[in-house]
Amino acid sequence: MRSSIRLGRVFGIPIHLHYTWFIIFALVTFTLGGGYFPTLYLWPWWLYWAIGIATSLLFFASVVAHELAHSLVSRYYGVPVRSITLFIFGGVAHISREASAPFRELAMAIAGPLSSLALSAFFLAVHYLLAGSSEPVGALAWWLVRINVLLALFNLIPGFPLDGGRVLRALWWRISGNFLKATRAAVMAGRAIGYAFMAGGLAIVLLNGDWLGGLWFAFIGWFLESVAAASYQQTRLKEALRGVSAGELVTQECIIVPPELTVEALVRDHVLPRGIRCAVVARGGRLGGMLTMANLRGTPQTEWPYTTVEEAAIPPTRLRVASPTDDVLEVLEKMEEEEIGQVVVVRGEEVLGVLFRDHILRYARTRLDLGYGAKA
Repeated sequence: MRSSIRLGRVFGIPIHLHYTWFIIFALVTFTLGGGYFPTLYLWPWWLYWAIGIATSLLFFASVVAHELAHSLVSRYYGVPVRSITLFIFGGVAHISREASAPFRELAMAIAGPLSSLALSAFFLAVHYLLAGSSEPVGALAWWLVRINVLLALFNLIPGFPLDGGRVLRALWWRISGNFLKATRAAVMAGRAIGYAFMAGGLAIVLLNGDWLGGLWFAFIGWFLESVAAASYQQTRLKEALRGVSAGELVTQECIIVPPELTVEALVRDHVLPRGIRCAVVARGGRLGGMLTMANLRGTPQTEWPYTTVEEAAIPPTRLRVASPTDDVLEVLEKMEEEEIGQVVVVRGEEVLGVLFRDHILRYARTRLDLGYGAKA
């Protein structure tokens, strides 16, 4: 992610910091070190800020634990998790695909709030054990008790994309037997909650004159509403692909060329006159690699006459392949999981063409526009 910093891995899951995280981290630290702790306790000035920074870091560690709970349950049920990102509104686990059954959806959704409540209990124990001997540690722990309870309760609000919205979707999915209808119900609830937050923010500004608090409420509402709407559209797009095979969408936008063809000949005869931007290297249908514009740019022009396309191509071991009978929705989910834009479609050892992620999504949108696909 270009707009984020990778911190490392926890249980094999990459953890990222979005640049907006620094805004909320500074805001939380300033609120604690400059207002909350000085109002309640008599400490040296530097201790206010030291405990404020430590509390902020532990709060965001709690957010990571919340998202890790979602992620570990998801992986238990065979749903891959690409990464966890901390940003201005907290954290998000990037899960590659939806759960396959209502109970699994429920377990994945409820794991986060339960982990926050467990952390609250842990910090409550720390508070009672250490408050008498170390007031700063006790104060830090008490704030974390309350914020983790609030984190759990906020996430249990029954509207998508919050955890409570996913719980609502799981329950409605179990009752109705229709995943898309359940998603629509949870999204409608999420959008209504988003509008309620925006209205509440406006009321705070008009009635109390609190511009910062009001705008923050409105911003949260806008975020919830927009993410809910986008999530439903994404779900509809994927549902429109149900029953479609990879072979139905394979394209010949990438020409098939023999491995001995030189890069110079490829550019002269195909790339420049025909606008071809990629080529699959194959001999007798056997896959030998794939050549893209990035490969061409990476090969010096002085070497084009002496370099074969096979030498310049991405080797077959680094390519992802699919069978023409594969479900295209499963192929798309794997592409999103691995963050790749195309797969080569192969029947046995015969190369049929290439399947592009953008083409799959355009096809899904067209099906929706024409009235095909699942109905909610």
